[in-house]
Amino acid sequence: MGRVDYDEARDIAADVMRRCRMCPVACGAHRLEGKAGACRVADKIIVASAFLHYGEESVLVGRFGSGTIFLSGCNLHCVYCQNWDISQQVRGSQMSEEDLVGLMFALEARGAHNINFVSPTHFALPILCAIIRARQKGLRVPVVWNSGGYDSVEVLHALDGWVEIYMPDAKYADNSTAQRLSGVKDYWDVLRANLVEMHRQVGDLKIEDGIAVRGLLVRHLVLPQGLSGAQKVIEFLARRISPNTFVNIMGQYRPCYQARRHRELMMEIDWVEFEALRRRARELGLRLAK
Repeated sequence: MGRVDYDEARDIAADVMRRCRMCPVACGAHRLEGKAGACRVADKIIVASAFLHYGEESVLVGRFGSGTIFLSGCNLHCVYCQNWDISQQVRGSQMSEEDLVGLMFALEARGAHNINFVSPTHFALPILCAIIRARQKGLRVPVVWNSGGYDSVEVLHALDGWVEIYMPDAKYADNSTAQRLSGVKDYWDVLRANLVEMHRQVGDLKIEDGIAVRGLLVRHLVLPQGLSGAQKVIEFLARRISPNTFVNIMGQYRPCYQARRHRELMMEIDWVEFEALRRRARELGLRLAK
């Protein structure tokens, strides 16, 4: 079980949300008073949708699907976001802690191989409280932390022992591109520290009977014109995290949301370079997920 108990998690959540530092933006919003932060939400958990997802990585989906819970709002403001209708707008249903616990059990009862929180960063500590309650009541399946990679290390410390699978995006390998395209100034610095901490907690991905049960799985969406810094990302994973790291190098970029404001984002990725990147990842020992 985790290092913090339920009461400690509640206290940490109240302290962090009083003047919000839930994520590295540290906008200082008085979220407990109902004031929205940079993520566009206040203290209430807002779930956009929840279902058995068959479009995630195969080691999460298995036969019965990943029990995916999409949260509304986001601490990043990616101009090309494919889920912009829920990340950049606040849509969905408000849920209490008890509601969220019930939702986790409902997904498990339908056969979900895991509970997969998508974009949980801005609700991290209230979600942690719900996870602890669910574990106390007998939730068995692993919890997946499916974030944009811009998490607070302080909050990750609180999650230690309560999250079995970390699946962060590794969006960029330089801060200036992240500032321009996602609105945060220190993404690469924060991401590297987060990847080290996540791997310290859960280690390399472990798979039993074709299903991930614990460990780190990293996603990297390749952007046009080398904007994502893919080569630098995979070199970091192999040399600083682990040569056995599972990484999903994704080629499904398409211009969405406000991508038209950036000429290079309206281009296609170079498929020759994409395949060369996958070959290089294999040479470094990385495990390619799909």
